[in-house]
Amino acid sequence: MGIYLNPGNDGFWEAVNSKIYVDKTNLIACTNELISTEQKFICVSRPRRFGKSMALKMLAAYYSRGCDSANLFRDCRIEGEETFRKHLNQYDVIYLNMQQFLIEAGNRELTKYLEQEVLEEFQEEYGELLRRQDMGLAASLRKIYAKTKKKFIILIDEWDCVMRERQDSEALQKQYLDFLRNLLKDQPYVALAYMTGILPVKKYGEHSALNMFTEYSMTDQDVFEEYTGFTEIEVKELCERFNMDFIETSSWYDGYMFTKFKHIYNPKSVVEAMSRHRFSNYWASTEVYDALKNYITMDFDGLRADIARMLGGGRVRVNTRSFRNDMLNFEMKDDVLTLLVHLGYLAYDSKEKEAFIPNKEIVEEFETAMSVKGWSEVMRVVKASEKLLEDTLSCNEKSVADGLDRAHTEISSILTYNDENALGAAIGLAYYSARKDYMLIREFPAGKGFADIVFLPLPHTGKPALVVELKYDKNAAAAIQQIKDRRYTQALERYLGEILLVWIDYDRNNADKPHSCIIEKVEKKMS
Repeated sequence: MGIYLNPGNDGFWEAVNSKIYVDKTNLIACTNELISTEQKFICVSRPRRFGKSMALKMLAAYYSRGCDSANLFRDCRIEGEETFRKHLNQYDVIYLNMQQFLIEAGNRELTKYLEQEVLEEFQEEYGELLRRQDMGLAASLRKIYAKTKKKFIILIDEWDCVMRERQDSEALQKQYLDFLRNLLKDQPYVALAYMTGILPVKKYGEHSALNMFTEYSMTDQDVFEEYTGFTEIEVKELCERFNMDFIETSSWYDGYMFTKFKHIYNPKSVVEAMSRHRFSNYWASTEVYDALKNYITMDFDGLRADIARMLGGGRVRVNTRSFRNDMLNFEMKDDVLTLLVHLGYLAYDSKEKEAFIPNKEIVEEFETAMSVKGWSEVMRVVKASEKLLEDTLSCNEKSVADGLDRAHTEISSILTYNDENALGAAIGLAYYSARKDYMLIREFPAGKGFADIVFLPLPHTGKPALVVELKYDKNAAAAIQQIKDRRYTQALERYLGEILLVWIDYDRNNADKPHSCIIEKVEKKMS
């Protein structure tokens, strides 16, 4: 076993032996189906801390020739699959961590340094076949295949680090992509190529330098949805095991959604929360994080309004197709928002083509990034939101109306009351601080100018649920009764306890006093 050639199963042993291990081995069943087919080129992109490297260590442990991993996979889900024994430890595996090569190459040419390091191991294993010293990696693999008919499984971690960390060096990026294309495209020795990174494959003009790859990204994970993060069932089991509240766990770390799996959780953060028995923001500051404040302040028309809507719990429609899959070339706001989806700062509903902030952990990331020049109006509303919530809980209708007047004045240059989404986003932003103790749920019943938000209290907070509705130019007399007639909305179907029904009317013709408020307490008891 070597570093790059057949690295063995030590890395996966560590994962399996950890205090918390969630079985994702059925990913192997997916890759087994693609071996030696036209779909054998796989590029899986996910945000940092979403288990990309662990998945590669698992694949290396399973496929690597020269080690016996049968016991390692005993009682795992993959053991029951009919292809399990067929491919177990049957391939020469090449494992390349591009981040490592980029760091170690220093001022040397990246691809030459990589070939030098990898070929040194190949000389030890296949020296009798590689007598020429001037052959590159691709030529050497062709030679080995021609003589032995052995195919290789090639695993590449952090494939996109050149695009992320050498953003200004287009020449280096192109040389690197050309190297990968020559190494992989139309080569007979490739049984499977599995790349992971944060970004999908880099595009040049209308075409991709690596157009043989099928991409599985945060906008469409397809068959890899279940393996993108932790599923709802997996998190429920962990919460039960570690005596952690599932609803609060969801509030903090849920929110990523795909076609089949509607609830995908940030796996690293869930593991940290369970291990420490404490909910917190476990996304560490990184270079990518530091750039968040630069992305959300870019000068694209409508970007600030979209960010504000999402901070208020709303969604925005995003065209992801124009994104060039790098962190430098942006032509419109949708490119910025698409990048934030790939980085994990936004979730994406591929059916509705809408982006949104997924959970409390990410809301805190935006709040930190916004505490810089350019977001003063929004930050003033955020800071005032705690007082607005206190006034609401104490049923101080006049103070609530006054607070909403001030909030609307602050953000009117960014958000306007022009549709249901904007109405709800404005109220969600005004009640921003409520997310500490509440789960925010947006609903949009039919009817022009109508939006409502349900604030469902997290366990052990001892606070009432809130149903906050905002309309404009309506008759307030029947407002509370209308909420009651709808039975407090589906979000409170299983909730028992005190509820505050908060009706807010916005009068577009009264500039001096545009908001009015009615608050009523009710008790929802078991029927």
